[in-house]
Amino acid sequence: MAILETRALNKWFGGLHVTGGVDFALEPGEIHCLIGPNGAGKSTFFRLVLGEHLPTSGQILYKGEDITKRKPFERIRRGISVKFQVPGIFKALSVRQNLEIALQHHLAKADLNAEIDRLLTFLNLTDAATQLAGNLSHGQKQWLEIGMAISLKPELLLLDEPTAGMTPDETHATGEMVQALNAGGVTVLAVEHDMAFVRQIARKVTVLHFGKIFAQGTIDEIVADDRVAAIYLGQSDAH
Repeated sequence: MAILETRALNKWFGGLHVTGGVDFALEPGEIHCLIGPNGAGKSTFFRLVLGEHLPTSGQILYKGEDITKRKPFERIRRGISVKFQVPGIFKALSVRQNLEIALQHHLAKADLNAEIDRLLTFLNLTDAATQLAGNLSHGQKQWLEIGMAISLKPELLLLDEPTAGMTPDETHATGEMVQALNAGGVTVLAVEHDMAFVRQIARKVTVLHFGKIFAQGTIDEIVADDRVAAIYLGQSDAH
């Protein structure tokens, strides 16, 4: 059974058909990347999965349960977590305090420090633990946000352009984090533009175009698809 499935998912904003009858299935244990030109409907699809938008029609199922009308917090309680493109960190607090806030309601006090230490190591942020989060580099802020998203021990992690603005080295390190999370049992769905990152992590790639699934396959199949190359080269037209 798919961990996440959408059936004939539609979203209209006024006269604009942003999500067009999307049938999508994500298998447990998969790393799946969602790509497409600007304006393809990737972010809207994410927000439908999270419950920030309600679909005009269609269904969203999580582990076989219909969650189409569930509130975002109910979806999070069921094991879905998200890291948005713009980090939602507490800039005036230290890195350690940020992680403490994310974890405090989920762990006993005795276990809190050990788990924070484990996350700091995983996120390459041990040396920055006492720094104010607002003073971190862009890449480090993204990592801290990933840390806060995974503090809930999700079964499904949604990543919205996690490497945007990162250096190539930071991007590669982020890919290694995602692979390690996946090896630990987390299913990952990522919206991403960086094709080197997609090639590094993705087992399967779905291309969205004008709100519809345009192509699906391995990264090699997608890169070799002339139709996909054409919509990317024509990106200014698709905006």
